[in-house]
Amino acid sequence: MNLHEYQSKSILKGYGVAIQEGIVANSPEEAVEAAKELQRLTGTGWWVIKAQIHAGGRGKGGGVKLAKSLDDVKEIAKQIIGMQLITPQTGPEGKKVHKILVAQDVYYPGASKPEEYYVSVLLDRSAGRNIIMYSTEGGMDIEKVAEETPHLIFKEEIDPKTGLIPFQARRIAFNLGLQGGAHKEMVKFITSLYKAYEGIDAALFEINPVLKTSDDKILAVDAKVNLDDNALYRHRDLAEMRDITEEDPAEVEAGKYNLNFIKLNGNVGCMVNGAGLAMATMDIIKLSGGDPANFLDVGGSANAETVEAGFRIILKDPSVKAILLNIFGGIVRCDRVAQGVVDAYNKIGDIKIPVIVRLQGTNAVEGKQLIDQSGLKVHSAITLQEAANIVRKVV
Repeated sequence: MNLHEYQSKSILKGYGVAIQEGIVANSPEEAVEAAKELQRLTGTGWWVIKAQIHAGGRGKGGGVKLAKSLDDVKEIAKQIIGMQLITPQTGPEGKKVHKILVAQDVYYPGASKPEEYYVSVLLDRSAGRNIIMYSTEGGMDIEKVAEETPHLIFKEEIDPKTGLIPFQARRIAFNLGLQGGAHKEMVKFITSLYKAYEGIDAALFEINPVLKTSDDKILAVDAKVNLDDNALYRHRDLAEMRDITEEDPAEVEAGKYNLNFIKLNGNVGCMVNGAGLAMATMDIIKLSGGDPANFLDVGGSANAETVEAGFRIILKDPSVKAILLNIFGGIVRCDRVAQGVVDAYNKIGDIKIPVIVRLQGTNAVEGKQLIDQSGLKVHSAITLQEAANIVRKVV
């Protein structure tokens, strides 16, 4: 689960991580009041107005701007709130901005140029350990840094038996070229950051940039936090931070029925039980000349209701030209899924695109009989290759 910048910073601050202070606003009027409050609390005379969407590269799309007066705050807030913000990570359709973060300006006017760093905490799956990845090249796309100057990216591997050891935090500060007060501040920053990462069961922390101010303070100027969905039952307060307006509506609806759904850009809808079989189904669709329009795993407890829900979700995609339902009856019975297909047809009405149903395993014969005797315009298949051949004909 992704969080907004203002939510991420709130969590970090709770663990003692120094942040660029800010207040979220939903309207230009709220933005002005937020700016006044920040001026009272921090003494800032300039403010940074940031669009709050689940995507990086906001500044490149005009979603981050500097305001030098309260009039600027109001005018910039009017421009950003409600805009369709297009960044390198949103795709050409962009994302609508519903709220902004009014943040203090930490790039002090007239002071010496501050230094920016990149710091992230994540799981290295190949090593089976958490790592802290960091670089002196903050404020840039880390992918570009990795491609052009890989020697400027450092990694600190964390032993799960000991956690982050103090000398590792000191080594990070040393590799970033810090000395004196800034070195001590960075050690504290890294220690608190890793404590926060473990404390909330995060899947990713990315702070870009981490700023060293002209008076040697170390601050998180931006923050990206991704939570491990499997651990949200331990963090009910964090689960409530979910913003479904930032998510694909089809994926949100699928979640209501405990369906594992991911939207893709193809023309053949897939409904399968089991992630491995779903991947194989997507491969066979590709080999048959089609393109998967989604990944949809109905799981081992598929029934008439979940099958109907799956059909409705897939049919909302206008690019879908056919649907392939591929079920292996192990835990779930094929006749139960077949009944779900019949019920879905009857409730949804006339489904105008071809539907291919391939059933194998427990009660597959009975399931095929239900489909064949229903009078529905459904293509039945026994083998996966047979299903692929039908896809090739109808797409």
